Amino acid sequence: MAADEERETEFPSDHVNDAAQHEDPRKQEFLSLYKEQYGYPNGESTIDELRSYEFPQLKGDVYLDHAGATLYSRSQVLANLEDLCQTLYGNPHSQSGCSNISSNMVSKAREEVLKFFNVTTAEYNCVFTAGATAALKLVGENFPWTSKSRFWYTMENHNSVLGIREYALAAGASAYALEVEGSGQQQNLKLRACQRRTMGSLDKEEEGVAFSLLAFPSECNFSGKKFDLDLVKLMQSGQCPRDSGDKWIVLIDAAKGCGSSQLDLSTYPADFVAISFYKIFGYPTGLGALLIRTQSSGILQKKYFGGGTVAACVADADFVQRRESIEQWLEDGTVPFLGIAALHKGFLTVNRLGMPNIGMHVGSLAKFTASQLSGLKHENGNRVCVLYGNHTSVYWGNNCNQGPIVTFNLKRSDDSWIGYREVEKLAALNGIHLRTGCFCNPGACSKLLGLSEAEIRANLTAGHICWDEHDIIDGKPTGAVRVSFGYMSSIEDVLALLDFICKFFLNNRECQTGNQAVTRNPVKRTSNDNQKSDENIYLESITIYPIKSCGGFTVDSWPLSSCGLLYDREWVVVSAFGDALTQKKCPMMCLIGTYIEQSRKMLCVTSPSMKRRLEIPVFPTAEQAVDVRLNLCGERAFGISYKKEVADWFTEALGTPCSLVRRRPRSRQVHTRGGDSETHVCDHARDLSYANEGQFLLVSRASVEDLNQRAALSLQPNKHNHKRIAHHPVIPVDPMRFRPNFVVSGGSAFEEDSWQSLNIGGNKFVVLGGCNRCQMINIDQSTGRSQEGSNPLLTLASYRRSKGKILFGLLLANSEKDQERARTHTTADRIIKVGTKVDGKSV
Repeated sequence: MAADEERETEFPSDHVNDAAQHEDPRKQEFLSLYKEQYGYPNGESTIDELRSYEFPQLKGDVYLDHAGATLYSRSQVLANLEDLCQTLYGNPHSQSGCSNISSNMVSKAREEVLKFFNVTTAEYNCVFTAGATAALKLVGENFPWTSKSRFWYTMENHNSVLGIREYALAAGASAYALEVEGSGQQQNLKLRACQRRTMGSLDKEEEGVAFSLLAFPSECNFSGKKFDLDLVKLMQSGQCPRDSGDKWIVLIDAAKGCGSSQLDLSTYPADFVAISFYKIFGYPTGLGALLIRTQSSGILQKKYFGGGTVAACVADADFVQRRESIEQWLEDGTVPFLGIAALHKGFLTVNRLGMPNIGMHVGSLAKFTASQLSGLKHENGNRVCVLYGNHTSVYWGNNCNQGPIVTFNLKRSDDSWIGYREVEKLAALNGIHLRTGCFCNPGACSKLLGLSEAEIRANLTAGHICWDEHDIIDGKPTGAVRVSFGYMSSIEDVLALLDFICKFFLNNRECQTGNQAVTRNPVKRTSNDNQKSDENIYLESITIYPIKSCGGFTVDSWPLSSCGLLYDREWVVVSAFGDALTQKKCPMMCLIGTYIEQSRKMLCVTSPSMKRRLEIPVFPTAEQAVDVRLNLCGERAFGISYKKEVADWFTEALGTPCSLVRRRPRSRQVHTRGGDSETHVCDHARDLSYANEGQFLLVSRASVEDLNQRAALSLQPNKHNHKRIAHHPVIPVDPMRFRPNFVVSGGSAFEEDSWQSLNIGGNKFVVLGGCNRCQMINIDQSTGRSQEGSNPLLTLASYRRSKGKILFGLLLANSEKDQERARTHTTADRIIKVGTKVDGKSV
């Protein structure tokens, strides 16, 4: 069967023999199709040996973001280390012996870079920059723009190319996005609407040659589309239909493309080429180059000079003489010569394998991945994946028009979209590193996702910006999932990705449980699940966490306030930058012990790293604290910061500059919506402490026990895990891992999902919904470390997902009537006690 034929992917059955456990049939299929392309068959070592020795940093992880940055190899780094330890490099802007060593090394590096692109120093100049973006900026800011100039750029361009438009428009030039149609000598440019800024009337007619610029990527970093490089010759020769302009210059963004294929500039002599070295061989970062065709070297008109870019300069007169070498006067200051010294070792690595071989290797993986993903279907026949890119095209050889990128979005069985952030979060939990979003390529993103300018503007108005959580707006994805391959990628990486998608997204079903939908994978459950239990449910424990993300203390009874349990999360530790610290960034916060001495109105704080217990007045005076503003989970909040002595204690205890902030009364209010036993559904303002969402958090012991049972079952052999994982035994978690205020016992697992409201000893609460869980629940609260064999978030992700959230526990709030009562009465009027009955009510 051909690799690009559509078919439904088959997976091994749950019961397989020993041989099949070691030989995945999909791997056998892959090797039968791509044996000649995969794994450098004529090399000195196999792909498995290469990965085992050269990439110990993987440690079992699956890395699929080579379009973002490929990986550096062990031998590459060790060789560079040995060179630095044995060679004395000095600043090349000098005449000393060590400076001459650096100068000679830099010159040889320029030659090696140009050799990689099959040209010589007579044909091209190599100008080192801080990366591909810096190279592109160098062209944009020094290009001789006039009002007659045109800037044409393909829709599939990185933001770093689109930024050149600002220089063009500022000079009065016009700018066009364009579509490239056809191939070879038949390519045609289809221009979109002209962009031009009003510059007013010019004092005189501009004279001389008008230069115009065409920019396109050798490979689109969104879809992997490769552009036909004949476009270079067509533009330079005037054969390609185009707008008027005296002289056309061609710029290629090769940052992504040259990581897996060789750009032959002797055949396609572009005027400017921007590259980034860590995209090719992983190290060093922060170093790129602008390759400038010799006959085009006089085009750029650089104004600024600095460092060694001048031959002579007078400080108190307008006189400067620039150096003749284009590299010297375009490179500001001292070049990063130690980074440049590392380039030789990187080129040795990829040249040893051969770029044509690398292209075939990564191409085979991408083609097989696309084929497998396109064949995935839900039980009702609906497709799981929507692919972007031309994956039926050629992946290697002279006519290659698709790079080693597979970009896609996932759909549920009801044909609704799955948010790319949900995919990314779950992938990270499973040790799979991929990329999501628009990848700084808005043109390709909008084009392939079908997003109009009006929709993009509306999404921005709705609050969507790059890298945020808004992955689905008005039922349409705002970005996608991208996997990309490098020369050390393996078929096992692909199979791990496929298993992950099948486990979490294939044939998933939404089961409605009360006021929230929770995605469950089919597992054997007891007959009374999700039904009202006859067994009495009671309040097992009460815990107060005075300082957000720090340890709490348990009590038998406690007063209720207008924003939750009295003093619960009324304090927060704030970084030197004004951000609230949590265990996500500072896991050791869980070791900070807290206790409230009610009689003295003192907050007592301890730490295993501190000899002295800290006693802090619950209500600080003006002399003890000062008003501050802080950032709390992206929201602006206010409080009162304790002064130096308290700040110094927390700084020493946590090992980072920080201070303690007390919440001001009524400083935070949120509009919450949920069921109410007295008024059905309500929507009104409630006081909130420094908690993220709810005033209270409730966890069921029965649900925790269910979670532990599922974690144990997840290690049994199945079609996504052929062998039982025995590296670390499953360590059960207790309810306190979830930092609840209330733990309830009795009833059945997840019975609480159906509650809209509840009554605990006469105190009425409204259910706001499930608590969205994050990596914090993987932290052992007794040690501050993630414990091997304990990953409750990963287990929950397999059956407690809803619209990208992983739900466990209930967020509660005071009922509307009790909320007003708490604001106007003393705290002694409302007391909650351990052992009292919990009466949950559905709609």
